[in-house]
Amino acid sequence: MTERINDIFIQARQGSVAAIIQVLNQQLATLDVRIRAIFSDGVLQLLCEAPQIEQLEQSHLVKQVKHTLEDISPRNIRKVNINSRIVQEQQLLWLDEIIRDPKDKLLWSQQITLTKPNIFKQIALHFQTNKPKPIPIPLSTSVERAQMQKENQFQLGMMSGFFLSLLMLVLGIQVNKWLNFSRLDRISTIENTTENTTLQSPNPTIKNLENTIAESKEAFAQAVRLAQEAAADGKTAQSQEEWTAIASKWQQASQLMASVSPNYSRYDVAVNRAELYQKYSDVAKQEADKI
Repeated sequence: MTERINDIFIQARQGSVAAIIQVLNQQLATLDVRIRAIFSDGVLQLLCEAPQIEQLEQSHLVKQVKHTLEDISPRNIRKVNINSRIVQEQQLLWLDEIIRDPKDKLLWSQQITLTKPNIFKQIALHFQTNKPKPIPIPLSTSVERAQMQKENQFQLGMMSGFFLSLLMLVLGIQVNKWLNFSRLDRISTIENTTENTTLQSPNPTIKNLENTIAESKEAFAQAVRLAQEAAADGKTAQSQEEWTAIASKWQQASQLMASVSPNYSRYDVAVNRAELYQKYSDVAKQEADKI
């Protein structure tokens, strides 16, 4: 199995688009993002598809794809155009569709240039890619027997050492428990006293920080719910009123993301999505003005 994965990686390094697709799909499987690719006019065109908009967050996805491609360092490929859209059933001629109407077909598109590895890494990659496969040399019966005896002796020694180490470990744990029982009991009493003192005198700064983080978490979740509703409504909207309502939802989602505190763990994502949702709101307003 490992040999097969290495072969695919080597094919990707040699410039095989099919192998590059397979490596990227393996790397992005945890994100539930599916990759399609076509090499056209000296540019590797990538299409990233996922069931939900949140899975296609631009900065994170571009970073992941760029890191993987630079690790592969595919031959004769430097320019890459990354496109994203919600997953669709039609699979053929997707490049023609997004070139003809990128505004309606894509969530976003970004072109990157892969960093060329330094000369030392290029030499290492060359030898790794062109390394000859080892040829197995049959051993004589006597050599095989001697080798098997050595392996059996080694395994026996390993098992003996393992059981001896396990015995010493158990004895050490028991002795340590016996020596430190009273000391641990005193430490437990001190910790309980300290904990009670802390509970009686809560730090107002910590409490305010916890409240801020909780509010940011709720705002982030509400913004995601509004974004999902707006994305779903956009698939069926036809009237000016419907597009106006969709624009309002995207606007509210953007404002909620902008209200997230810098102390929240997903603050960077919130900043990115606030800008992205505002763009979607502007697009929805333009659709309303067309009607």
